Amino acid sequence: MTDSIVRLLPGALGDETSALTDSFQDNLLSYPVYTRPKEYKSWVVPEILFSGDQKKIEKWRMEKSLELTKKKRPDLL
Repeated sequence: MTDSIVRLLPGALGDETSALTDSFQDNLLSYPVYTRPKEYKSWVVPEILFSGDQKKIEKWRMEKSLELTKKKRPDLL
């Protein structure tokens, strides 16, 4: 809880726009986040994330946020 309050203080974040993409912004859970390697056991990073097309990536992120929210927290919609 302290973290969520401190994040609202001016200067607490290196980039003030970071808070705009936090989980629960716009009443949605955050999208899945991946890192390297591209494949790990049965997990595979979606190809769209390697495309470099920021509009498509942003669309994918919004779709995944909606899917996760609908599945895990439909009360937020």
